[in-house]
Amino acid sequence: MSENTLNIYEKKAEEMTATHIIPVEAKFSATEGGFISLDLNGKHYDRVKVVRLFPFTDANKYLSIREYGGASKEIGIIEDLDAMPEETKSLIEHQLTLCYFTPVISKIYSIKDEYGYAYFHVLTDKGECKFAINMGSNAVSKLSDTRLIIQDVDENRFEIRDTDALTQKEKRMLDLFM
Repeated sequence: MSENTLNIYEKKAEEMTATHIIPVEAKFSATEGGFISLDLNGKHYDRVKVVRLFPFTDANKYLSIREYGGASKEIGIIEDLDAMPEETKSLIEHQLTLCYFTPVISKIYSIKDEYGYAYFHVLTDKGECKFAINMGSNAVSKLSDTRLIIQDVDENRFEIRDTDALTQKEKRMLDLFM
């Protein structure tokens, strides 16, 4: 491999691993379609994606701002959303609410296991709901000894904040996933 080729690979690797902090002066705007655009350092991004790097432990810190689309290349990171101007903070919080919509399960009516899928019938803080998960996947994630995140076949997320708050019958239904 030539030295020039090696330098190209080193430069690409450096670009891929570099962290760019988004300054508070960055201009985020709502698009007509309800998305977010960004103007930063003389460059306009028609649509950007906001991703929480620590969604359960530091929801408003270290937000990755990415180009929208296939590769979702990272543009930069907002270190602390609370430090951003109120208009920007409000705009980004709205997008995060849509992206990270996670109803909290308060009651489990039933869980039926059929043909490799588990069918849940639950009560959440957003109302009664039925959904299915693929039993062969990692659809249920333990965040702690008593906190679970469940992702259904449509990639919707549901949370059980405290399994100890469930009845014995509800806990037995969840035993398969614990």
